[in-house]
Amino acid sequence: MNHKIVSYMLGRIMVTEGLLMCLPLAVGVLKKDNVSVMAFIISILVALGVGLFLASVIGKKEEEMMLAKDGFAIVALAWILMSLVGALPFYISGEIPSYIDAFFETVSGFTTTGASILENVELMSRPMLFWRSFTHWIGGMGILVFVMAIFPHNTGRSMHVMRAEMPGPIIGKLVPKVRETAKILYLIYIFLTVVQIVLLTFGDMTFFESVVHTFGTAGTGGFGVKIDSIGGYSAYSQWVIAVFMVLFGINFNVFYLLLIKHFRTAFKSTELWWYLAIIAGATLFIGIDIYSEVGNIADTARASFFQVTSIMTTTGFSTVDFNLWPSFSKTVLVILMFIGACAGSTGGGIKVSRFIIAIKSIRRDIKKMINPRSVASVKFEGKALDSTTVNGVGVYFAIYFILFFVLLLLVSLNGFDFETNFTAVAATYNNIGPGLAGVGPMSSFAAFNPFTKIVLSFAMLLGRLEIFPILFIFAPFMWKKKS
Repeated sequence: MNHKIVSYMLGRIMVTEGLLMCLPLAVGVLKKDNVSVMAFIISILVALGVGLFLASVIGKKEEEMMLAKDGFAIVALAWILMSLVGALPFYISGEIPSYIDAFFETVSGFTTTGASILENVELMSRPMLFWRSFTHWIGGMGILVFVMAIFPHNTGRSMHVMRAEMPGPIIGKLVPKVRETAKILYLIYIFLTVVQIVLLTFGDMTFFESVVHTFGTAGTGGFGVKIDSIGGYSAYSQWVIAVFMVLFGINFNVFYLLLIKHFRTAFKSTELWWYLAIIAGATLFIGIDIYSEVGNIADTARASFFQVTSIMTTTGFSTVDFNLWPSFSKTVLVILMFIGACAGSTGGGIKVSRFIIAIKSIRRDIKKMINPRSVASVKFEGKALDSTTVNGVGVYFAIYFILFFVLLLLVSLNGFDFETNFTAVAATYNNIGPGLAGVGPMSSFAAFNPFTKIVLSFAMLLGRLEIFPILFIFAPFMWKKKS
């Protein structure tokens, strides 16, 4: 591993985080919240100090090519370091007295999970609420993608960084230069964010609430400002958020294709239609199941669609306590937790594309068992996939479920019931937020002990970075100096 280039990039990322903290600092100044202002000033100084030390003293901007393992190391270490420093405002201000709790909340924010240890979010100050939700927006597209978009660099093979940070099995450049790809992604991201803020201000939300909830929607995170999440807002606001949750769960390549007027190619996306079909089917099944309890078609449709899109896109907002829904509806939601959104979106989960490839791979293998001489390929988005990609999906599924059960075993040491433990791991590992039983939409993760919170924080990082970057930093070969 090229330690100097890794340190240089980490330093640059920490400086960026320090600069991004100036926004919640400005909110604190406007609200004349001296405690928050001081907390952010100290945190900004720490971020800048660490960043400049890593970039200038230890690191070195080298002109040579960046290796794949350098990209994985940068991404994994950056997200851990960002969370450690990003937790400081919560802890220094005293609004989250335990540093482990502050770290859990920050990891949940940056990984766009939305799981919280706060039992009454309405007691938190405006600057801290802003920072809490702003971490969703930063983490949604990825801070390293943001750094590549705004800073010029000549490290070569920056695609390794984007591949390690962007979710999904197949990540490619939209345009030849990686920096231009990053710019396009962020311009689309910012445009959708602004549109949603404007639409929400026409409803019953204040401008601050519109911004905070848009950050939560854009990053598919789910942090809000009220105990009942979105339940206390109007039907209009709920529909706006639901529609934008669907949009932010779509592969951003589709938006780019629409932008350059390649409409036919955009709407030919297999993953897009599977994604929309799963949402429609789950909404219908749950709607039928809960109709007798709700008793109103409009309210049933809204509640069903909102919760399906919230869980499918791994956003985690809620309008009702779906913990009280019938077992069938809750089972559908748990299944959606694992499916997740599209590759190349801000959503979490295993991803629709992987399930499509897995299903087609199984179908191919069954055909070969019946007719061993047959030659068939697995096609995705109209192209035949190479064996490396198909095998990679199989390996990902295997490692994913092995780690899931290891995490479940560790969390079970806390002594809670199986439903709470299972859905707590599912909700954090898939970056969703709320689970069922003790971690339902109207509950929090506060009751878990510090060890379990660290395990669940690790699960959130594993899920957001899709396992490999985090696992690789524990491999001895990663730390060998480049010869």
